[in-house]
Amino acid sequence: MGPIGVLCLQGDFREHLAVLERLGIPSVRVRNAKDLIGISGLIIPGGESTVIDKLSKIYELRDLIRQLMSQGLPVFGTCAGLIMLSDRFTGGPADQESFGGLNVTVSRNAFGSQTDSFETTLNFTGIGKPITVAFIRAPLVTELGEGVEVLASLEDGKIVGVRQGNLLGISFHPEVTGVTEVHKYFVDMCKTANFVSSN
Repeated sequence: MGPIGVLCLQGDFREHLAVLERLGIPSVRVRNAKDLIGISGLIIPGGESTVIDKLSKIYELRDLIRQLMSQGLPVFGTCAGLIMLSDRFTGGPADQESFGGLNVTVSRNAFGSQTDSFETTLNFTGIGKPITVAFIRAPLVTELGEGVEVLASLEDGKIVGVRQGNLLGISFHPEVTGVTEVHKYFVDMCKTANFVSSN
């Protein structure tokens, strides 16, 4: 398996790199097209989805990432990364675009402002124990399309973790609370994916 790329345009990418290092997984910082060569998966971190969208176009990454996704590249989006993977989202500027791929509708900043951030423990399908994670200006999956599997929900039923094929999207930040299990779940997705990385 090749390294896992972390999109390092904006957001808390350093924390994701640190989790991969703790797991002993090789990683690469993705800032331009050549950084995508040879990766076995891609993580889109939390941050500002509007900024990630703009910078992905400026650095000519958007179309390449979409092309790799169409070829089966596993991609893991957290918080803003979930917005970037969603086919539809509400609450953003009219000109904002996403990479798409996840057949869901996402509400941006569904949990309010930075001051409304919180930590909670939840169950995650495929992980054998509850995990404690942080919600920071988090988005929320409000509509599910065909082919989407729910992996995590809050006690009130709000959907905060989904998967569709090789795409994984979560509302929360496991990297902030030191949880490595969700990243390990994604690494396992990369190992079993039918994706041949380019050289």
